[in-house]
Amino acid sequence: AARADPALFVNQRLFDQDAAAVLVARHALDMMERNNNDIKQVMRWVDRQVIGLVRKFGSFQSDDPSSLRLSGDFTLFPVFMYHLRRSEFLQVFNSSPDETTFFRSVLCREPCATSITMIQPTLYSYSFNGPPQAVLLDSTSIHADNILLLDTFFDVVIHYGTTIAAWVQQDYQSRPEYEYFKNLLAAPKADMEKVVQTRFPFPRITECNQHGSQARILYNRINPSVSYAAAAQGGPSNATAMLTDDASLQTFMAHLKKLAVASS
Repeated sequence: AARADPALFVNQRLFDQDAAAVLVARHALDMMERNNNDIKQVMRWVDRQVIGLVRKFGSFQSDDPSSLRLSGDFTLFPVFMYHLRRSEFLQVFNSSPDETTFFRSVLCREPCATSITMIQPTLYSYSFNGPPQAVLLDSTSIHADNILLLDTFFDVVIHYGTTIAAWVQQDYQSRPEYEYFKNLLAAPKADMEKVVQTRFPFPRITECNQHGSQARILYNRINPSVSYAAAAQGGPSNATAMLTDDASLQTFMAHLKKLAVASS
């Protein structure tokens, strides 16, 4: 495959980016185990895979990052790798050795569809503005008046925005005139039950409020497109600023484009 004409994969849509991401993730875990969890070495290897794929299958002009174009069958692969770099599979901080071994063993035995959920969790938003909808795994998806349902495979989190949490504290859902609010609260719980009924191993279920201590499970997995540093420089006022020094997906992609199109 490495020697085949790149146009063949692009034109015939032969590249399965989900399967490729899972394969790279499992190989990265094997490297971690063989190299005493040397995350820097593994991170460099993962980055080289992404850069190599973009160079081979992308179209661009040398030294011009803005000219880079990728076919739709390849655009998600770099995003998967970004989330893999931040996942509990590579970032062993705050996990015991037993937990890390457990996480990695599950990723290596689950099918592709569920493995992708572990690498890039799913996020759904519930609000009064319409039916539940899938939203970006991004800090801009957090709002005071919505409820988020996060599924990382190992954790299922229901996150209440500050306005929703305040209404719950005032027990609005028990009043007949606010039955629509009661129904809104019930929707993510019903969907959560559907998820956990068929999930093995059984995930940890968490309900939390925006800025609460347990909200860190959500905040650790979303893209911090608005960090505290960006907010101080005039970032979007309606987005929740993440207290992290992690690079955002936008920063990651900017560096990726620069390296991929470099002539030397």
